[in-house]
Amino acid sequence: MLRRTDSPRPDQMEPDQKKLYEAITQGARAQGPQHFALTDQQGRLNGPFGDFLLSPSVGMALQGLGSALRYETKLTGRARELAILLVAARHHSTFERESHEAIARALGFTRDELEAIRREDVTSFEGVESLVGRTVLALLDGDLGDWAWSEAQDVLGQRTVFELVTLVGYYSTLALQLRVFRVDPHGPAGTPSRGLTPATD
Repeated sequence: MLRRTDSPRPDQMEPDQKKLYEAITQGARAQGPQHFALTDQQGRLNGPFGDFLLSPSVGMALQGLGSALRYETKLTGRARELAILLVAARHHSTFERESHEAIARALGFTRDELEAIRREDVTSFEGVESLVGRTVLALLDGDLGDWAWSEAQDVLGQRTVFELVTLVGYYSTLALQLRVFRVDPHGPAGTPSRGLTPATD
């Protein structure tokens, strides 16, 4: 499959693209340990971020939302990554899975846990993580029934439920973008990838 878009190098960007590029590469994502390279050797954005540049105003809103979901919610790191990986599993998003499994391993997820998440099996998780997993699966099925809503708001609080619903929507959006634009996790960031497995199957 061919990647359908090209991610520009920094020297090829328009001013509004450069502003978005700097928000991504110099913001919260660039701080601390890097489990996923934001750019390739030519400075082109990897993953979904290169396609954010197609519409800088929409891309800026998306990157801001993604940054808030990664770094500013009440979810623990493990609960957040569990949720993201369940979205990746449901949408068969290879890029999301590979990049966030790297983060999850750094947070202590075991191989067995990661394999279970790929099967959408959250039975081995306990406490809040179990609740988050079950809530995410319900959201991926399309809704949160009254009993599930009551349990989620009682344990997590309405703010965190709102954050979790938004996280599922955001990472589902990314999974769709990765699929449509044929973003390969192992292909070049800025040129169409030829003869490689697409980012989602």
